[in-house]
Amino acid sequence: MQKPYLLHMITPEKNLSAFDVNMAFDAGWTAMPYLGVELDEVATIVQDTIFSRGPQGLKRTGIFIGGRDMHLAMDMFHAAQDAIVQPFEISILTDPSGAFTTAAAMVATVAHQLKVRHDQDLKGQRILVIGGTGPVGASSAVLAAKLGAEVTVLGRAMDKANTVADLCNTRYGTVVEGVKGDASDHIDDLLLEADVVFATAKAGIQVLSEEQIASAPKLKVAADLNAVPPAGIAGINLLDNGEQIKASKSGAVGIGPLAIGDIKYQTQQKLLIQMYSSGEALNFHFEDAFEVAMKKVR
Repeated sequence: MQKPYLLHMITPEKNLSAFDVNMAFDAGWTAMPYLGVELDEVATIVQDTIFSRGPQGLKRTGIFIGGRDMHLAMDMFHAAQDAIVQPFEISILTDPSGAFTTAAAMVATVAHQLKVRHDQDLKGQRILVIGGTGPVGASSAVLAAKLGAEVTVLGRAMDKANTVADLCNTRYGTVVEGVKGDASDHIDDLLLEADVVFATAKAGIQVLSEEQIASAPKLKVAADLNAVPPAGIAGINLLDNGEQIKASKSGAVGIGPLAIGDIKYQTQQKLLIQMYSSGEALNFHFEDAFEVAMKKVR
């Protein structure tokens, strides 16, 4: 008898993301939750999983790592990899709160607009990540920096942006700048040189007004993740996907949250289906998600 497809879903939080559970079931997996997991418990869960199924059974078995902390999720991802004992290989995907697939979708859609409208890639672009101290902001900052962009992270809390930037640089070998102090103290000056803006603040918070968009003379693309009114960036609608922002004097185009969300959904679903159907062990994190997202936007 064929073994069922089991996805062991690990999170340090008290609940799994309902979004991730739905995605897992829709890709064909049966989800098995592990809640409140600490880093040093990951290896035991993985080894209990692999030794109870054998190499053939593991072709129908996967590990999903969630949570809300990008860096802890990556630590858990590496702990899971280190727990593997050959020939007991198993597929592993980490996507904390959907941050990796969301960041991948945002960076990919921006990269696509830069290419089709300016025949440019992300290398050398000056990018502001506003509200960038959360997992999506940090993930997108790392992805863009790895592709050669000059990235600055802004946040509301004093010195938090610098701390996030330093942590990203130390862990992932990037060059991401932070701004000391409240983002509002610096944003007008930074907009004078910005080519791209990522708005990744909390839902319902507007981070750029029409006047600020008009004051950005070099702006090419702005991406907004906020689907709760008011828009995170004034003038960007939910479904915008390369439409010009009316207030922009530089002809900048906007990408709305539902356009980004569509690519995010397709990316996460593709990764889960690949794990389900490949017949071999696959390991995915934010860089792998970006590769899939780029194929989707093309």
